[in-house]
Amino acid sequence: MKNQAPKLSCHDSNAVQRKSQHSQGLKSNLISRLNRIEGQTKAVKRMIEEDTYCDDILNLVASIQSALSSTSALLMEHHMKSCVLDQIKAGQPEVIDELMKTIRRQMK
Repeated sequence: MKNQAPKLSCHDSNAVQRKSQHSQGLKSNLISRLNRIEGQTKAVKRMIEEDTYCDDILNLVASIQSALSSTSALLMEHHMKSCVLDQIKAGQPEVIDELMKTIRRQMK
């Protein structure tokens, strides 16, 4: 019998602090996106300090909002395909209620 690596569960209901298992590729992608957003946010601050024309600042803010939405959508997709699916398979359908709360917050 082959030694199989233990399945990495996205959610351990016995854990005090919930954790997710993200692939290295997903982590790298998310961190790269967040680093870019962080740089853009610092640029907005600098632009305000330098009295840059408001329209230019607003355009960068719109880019930041779009980048955050894309990052959120990527994380939501992973969450649904892994964490939520794993919990449903484990007989924990209450995860749907949690997911719906999260989706409602995202839609505001």
